[in-house]
Amino acid sequence: MNSDDKRPTPTPRAMQWRLGAILWLLGMACMFAPILWALLLRWTSFEEALFVLLVSNLLYAGLAYAVLLALAVAVGVALAPRVGLAAPALSAWIGRRPVWPALRPQLTPGLCGGLAGAAWLWVLARNTPEVLRPPPSAPEHAAAFIPAQLLVGITDELFMRWTVMTLLLWLVWRLLQRGQGAPGRGLLSTAVVLSALCSAALTCLSTVQDMPGVLTPPVLAFLLLGNTVFGLVMGALYARYGFEAAILAHTLALALSQSFL
Repeated sequence: MNSDDKRPTPTPRAMQWRLGAILWLLGMACMFAPILWALLLRWTSFEEALFVLLVSNLLYAGLAYAVLLALAVAVGVALAPRVGLAAPALSAWIGRRPVWPALRPQLTPGLCGGLAGAAWLWVLARNTPEVLRPPPSAPEHAAAFIPAQLLVGITDELFMRWTVMTLLLWLVWRLLQRGQGAPGRGLLSTAVVLSALCSAALTCLSTVQDMPGVLTPPVLAFLLLGNTVFGLVMGALYARYGFEAAILAHTLALALSQSFL
């Protein structure tokens, strides 16, 4: 018998804390690994004073992000079990149960969702307005950009599905079902749509900040449609199969789309 089998099963509260800690560490790693990789690629070109300034700014930004991420993860950890949402594979691992039975039902939907997401990104890439097309990148910049793009799928799912969608589902469940029973399909669909719209709206706001004056009605429509459809796919996977399915689909879609984005 494995020595781990002799350990007591964690209590539900302990499992919640552990799940939150794992998701927080995952989010922190996905946020800062690409930044550190980019610094490593170019560290010889930095002057000492500039390097110290960059590191100090990273530490300051990292502290703020760590607090924000902790709050976001805590919302999902506290509310997801109440509305029937979950990260089945991670929960099984934390609870010292076999992971494969919890992960296996999510693989095929996650892979299909990733292929569908990549196909949608290909359609968007072929029709991207000229003002949104990025300038050509130097090879060293591209080397840092690729891992950042792959990991952004995980951070996006942590914030937009694990946190925002879970919170929205809990709110409509409390308002419309008075917190009784499991949320119906209508409420699940509402949360999926609302979270996808929130993700699209945030993308538009980011575009306004980064590229002021660019958000004309056609560009706005393109951003809203593109991000909403993608968010609907990821939200549906989270609602029906689990959080890991959404992460797999999002990451796979970004990985497959690297050649044409």
